[in-house]
Amino acid sequence: MTVSSDLQPRTTPEPAAVLTLLKPITWFPPMWAYLCGAVSSGASPSGQWLLVLLGVVLAGPIVCGMSQAANDWCDRHVDAINEPDRPIPSGRIPGRWGLYIALIMSAVSLVMGAFLGPWGFAATVVAVLAAWAYSAEPIRLKRSGWWGPGLVGLSYESLPWFTGAAVLSAGLPRSEIILVALLYGIGAHGIMTLNDFKALEGDRQTGVNSLPVTLGPRRAAQVACLIMAVPQVIVVALLLSWDRPLHALGIAALLAVQFWAMTVLFKDPKARAPWYNGTGVSAYVCGMMIAAFALKGLI
Repeated sequence: MTVSSDLQPRTTPEPAAVLTLLKPITWFPPMWAYLCGAVSSGASPSGQWLLVLLGVVLAGPIVCGMSQAANDWCDRHVDAINEPDRPIPSGRIPGRWGLYIALIMSAVSLVMGAFLGPWGFAATVVAVLAAWAYSAEPIRLKRSGWWGPGLVGLSYESLPWFTGAAVLSAGLPRSEIILVALLYGIGAHGIMTLNDFKALEGDRQTGVNSLPVTLGPRRAAQVACLIMAVPQVIVVALLLSWDRPLHALGIAALLAVQFWAMTVLFKDPKARAPWYNGTGVSAYVCGMMIAAFALKGLI
């Protein structure tokens, strides 16, 4: 009897599974943050469009995609519980291919980062190290509901914002830019915490002490929303002090939308966390670009 080839285990990854592994939906935040940095620098993009495009691609598909591959490889035992249809536990990316993809993309990230000059390359090195520190043993900061989301928030928002500003201005960004980028990265801790709700059961079983695990869904949602809101309030106050009242008003209006969305989230945090990621988080990132244009006008 001949065994059908369909029943044979795969030895190479499915192309579609590789794309799923890299999670394109996660690329937007760092790409957007890099653009915010470029805008906030106040530098003219004329003649620098290649640097803008290269930075956006590096921040999203390459570095963020690499971080997702590394996370899925290091989390394959957790995904076998939470999401057994993910590419690695399902066998669509067999053997150690998940690791190989993450390592190859780490190398590609560093090569591409070198074309962004010394500031861009240094930021790329930090981003690659942060991705592995988050997911891989023995550091695996993902185990902590405080350090893990904090690292990801800074890596997804503050670091690419800083990089975009540094690359376009060819130097250390102004202190106002660094401060606002840092505040939005801190606030993103709350976004990452809400993202942890989908892995609640697997995290509990495998010793990942996310805030939804340690605090419970409702308390974790409240903490996450507080962490998101406070930095935005500070940004509004800073913009007022910098004589940017219209920009401050715009961010305050978006924050009001988030407060409404939070009241909906609190009714059933576990079920409505994905909904909040599509509403409250959208308002959050829109406020980032408003802040970027405000910073641009400070020159």
